[in-house]
Amino acid sequence: MEKTVDRSFFGHPMGLSTLFATEFWERFSYYGMRAILTLFLTAQLVDGGFGYTDDQALALYGIFTALVYVTPIIGGILADKVLGQRKTIYIGGIAMAIGQFILAYSAMHGNDPTAHHQFMFNLGLAVLILGNGFFKPNISTMVGSLYDANDDRRDGAFTLFYMGINAGAFFAPLVAGALAEGIAWYYGFLSAGVGMLIGTLWFYFRAETLGNVGLPPKAPKDALRIAASDWKDIIFYVAGTVLLAIGVMLGWAALPEIGQDILVYTVGGGGILYLLFTVFKNTEGKTEWSRVGVIFLLTIFNIVFWSGFEQAGGTFNLFARDMTERSLFGMEIPASAFQAINAIAIFIFAPVFTVIWDKLSRAKANPRTPVKFAIGLFLLSAGFFVMALADEATGGGLNKVSPLWLVMVYLLHTWGELCLSPIGLSMITKLSPPKIVSVMMGLWMGSIALGNFLAASMKSIVENFDIPLFYFIGAEAAIAGVILLVLSPFMIKMMKGIH
Repeated sequence: MEKTVDRSFFGHPMGLSTLFATEFWERFSYYGMRAILTLFLTAQLVDGGFGYTDDQALALYGIFTALVYVTPIIGGILADKVLGQRKTIYIGGIAMAIGQFILAYSAMHGNDPTAHHQFMFNLGLAVLILGNGFFKPNISTMVGSLYDANDDRRDGAFTLFYMGINAGAFFAPLVAGALAEGIAWYYGFLSAGVGMLIGTLWFYFRAETLGNVGLPPKAPKDALRIAASDWKDIIFYVAGTVLLAIGVMLGWAALPEIGQDILVYTVGGGGILYLLFTVFKNTEGKTEWSRVGVIFLLTIFNIVFWSGFEQAGGTFNLFARDMTERSLFGMEIPASAFQAINAIAIFIFAPVFTVIWDKLSRAKANPRTPVKFAIGLFLLSAGFFVMALADEATGGGLNKVSPLWLVMVYLLHTWGELCLSPIGLSMITKLSPPKIVSVMMGLWMGSIALGNFLAASMKSIVENFDIPLFYFIGAEAAIAGVILLVLSPFMIKMMKGIH
């Protein structure tokens, strides 16, 4: 039974247009902030930044981008068990807008940031992390809920939705980056906050197009909106999110360093043990265990991929600022604008890759999942060797190089992403035991989180051993790709008939 009757959005329920635009603005908000984060932190005090070293900024960037992949696990559970997707999206959207405005406030310090400004900046990031946990897993779930399980429009719907994601990611660095670098940093964060508010308001005013999808578990079957009383819960959770962020930060600051380490290892270890226990309890028979083994193996290679790919918002961003010739027709291109290349490349090449896989499939030559992962790693490696050559062309930082170097790197990495990221998500849904698909998806997101954290830590690690960063990651990715190709025949057998 269809959840909506209006099919005026490219042959799909009109509710898809609501979710498309909401996600567009959420991604605009997130990627706008992400594009300027390291640039703001490393900007000199006289230029309105915080004056962090590159390593300090990358460490904070890594912690932030890792945690935004962890909190959605909790947000998904709350939506399924207690709140429903709609209330959870409102909570996340409002909280993230508040987080962006807190970041903007912290950047309004002239050239003299105090401890208060730095505390508020960290608080803004913490509220964003928690808000993202409410928002991120639930809007995608609602897309699928617009359709019956056997509706052949479902794949097309997610393709349109993915286009909304990348359209927002494309415009965000161009707008927020231009405002931040061209006028003042806080204008960039303000634009991200305004974008999140627009998305949340759009979601509210267009709620009836969604039918009864995503309503709280106890809502009447004929309801099209959440009840007025539900807004009390939303306000409560938003306020609780901000207070929780404040409490965690104050508690963290009060702990001695050894206490902080113990807490991190306890929480991280507890989460891993919970995942392993859940997998062990709900996996039955040799076939399921064999397929789960493939997921665990590919998770390792997924960490390697994202530890390289996520240099985009860190070291690549700094390279664009310091080592790239950005003058064009007498104007200077903002360094953050290069962050838009990945999004527009996905927009262009995702349909191309879909056609390629489809034609190969019809010719019975479509590579199996482990082989596609290996191809993704080789493309990542190629991008880093190009990046290493670009770095050498600077003559040790004395010269600036053509922006085409970065364009080529981003293209190679985007092609690698298209061989790995969507394939990985599909693989999880196909290989996971039916009872724990969500748990295995959480494990997959956890591997991306670890990859993000390692991406930010990589520079300081390799510099301690006097190893060139870009050559190191290029070699690491190539070696991982070779190992995966060698293992692929065994892994294909372990998949027990799943392509």
